[in-house]
Amino acid sequence: MYRLLLGFLLLTGCGWEGRVRLLSDAEFDHYYALKPYMADADRKTFLKMKTEEERNAFLKEKGLWEKFYKYPENIRKAIVAGAVQNGWTKDMVYMAWGAPFDKRALAGRPAPRSELLVYRFEKQDDGTVLVYVPDSKTEYTAVERFVREVYLDSDQVTEIVERKGWVQQ
Repeated sequence: MYRLLLGFLLLTGCGWEGRVRLLSDAEFDHYYALKPYMADADRKTFLKMKTEEERNAFLKEKGLWEKFYKYPENIRKAIVAGAVQNGWTKDMVYMAWGAPFDKRALAGRPAPRSELLVYRFEKQDDGTVLVYVPDSKTEYTAVERFVREVYLDSDQVTEIVERKGWVQQ
């Protein structure tokens, strides 16, 4: 999924974001997983660094390296693939799909703290599924749109509901 986002970024010429093409596969994976936790300035700094060692040291200094690499390899692969599932933490969902389109606190759930994360997705005519990015050109080529509602109880995914179309928020 993220590889297609990279292609979109390169085609749209997003300035310093275009430097993603210079990253190794492993760097690309952890960059996109950690991107939701980085401010624009941090992303810019990361991408302007010349070597992989400098970039990895930057992530370690910022306390981000461990956020991704604390998980075993099979979980990291699932995060990169966007294969969100029940039992995942909120951080894992953010690493897989980024920040949600909408989020709300929920009352009346069987946990002291519950939240709903709403993600919009677009299916392309080649079968590829992309997380919706506002103002992207992909929204005009989508053959199908749908929403995934992720229910978190005590910061763990307890339910994922998929709905056709984009429900008006």
